[in-house]
Amino acid sequence: MNESTSFGFKVLIGAILLVVVAPLVVPMMMAISDTPNIVFPPRGFTLQWFGKVLHNPDAQASFSFSLQLAAIVTFLSVLIGVPAAAGLVRYRVPGRGFILGLVLSPVVVPLLVTGVALLQVFSMLGSHATFLQLVVGHMIICLPYVIRAVTASLMLVNRSLEDAAAVLGAAPMTVARKVIWPQVRPGVLAGAVFAFIVSFDDYPISMWLADGDHFPIPLYLDSQIQLSFDPSIAAISSLMIFFALLLVLLIEKVLGVSIARLAT
Repeated sequence: MNESTSFGFKVLIGAILLVVVAPLVVPMMMAISDTPNIVFPPRGFTLQWFGKVLHNPDAQASFSFSLQLAAIVTFLSVLIGVPAAAGLVRYRVPGRGFILGLVLSPVVVPLLVTGVALLQVFSMLGSHATFLQLVVGHMIICLPYVIRAVTASLMLVNRSLEDAAAVLGAAPMTVARKVIWPQVRPGVLAGAVFAFIVSFDDYPISMWLADGDHFPIPLYLDSQIQLSFDPSIAAISSLMIFFALLLVLLIEKVLGVSIARLAT
């Protein structure tokens, strides 16, 4: 790659990063404006809008509910997704391609369509268990991320190490714990992070399945936009962005798992 091509490539990458990052920076800047209305660029500097959100009991309740829902969905998605990925990779399952395509289809199908379909199914079943409906709905859209990440890790596992451990007399559970798990752990953790963030930030599914007693933070944000359009809305958006970034950084720095490498 010559110098001019390298420069052009860097410019292209910079432009892509600008398009991706700009929508995240805008609400952060609007959240620090000291005006009572949302303006851009911001005028002055204040953190009062973050304080207003953090001391709002309704916002606290929605945030706490979203955390609880995302934690349960993540746990169940990992509990189901890891053995499902192992089965699809390690065994000759009939119709493997069809099953994998079916499992990953929620990533392709518009979430609004999925939400309407789930609402119709639950209505036909006469279900009124809102929390259970939200868990099922979020699992459907989170499982593909877990299965995709774990499948990628399993395909990169060095099978020679497993064979060597078995030849040396290691029991199957020992091989799984000492040989396979260290190699697939990054994929499992990455899948869990993606599942948690997708569930925590989900709006289209929650919009159709939630009610007044089960109100995730994205729905609370939407309701606030309809009631009053002030910088506290940008503050909520900023806190959600900060939370997602903090979670990714925690995984990468504390646990040493590269989310970017596993996402490719």
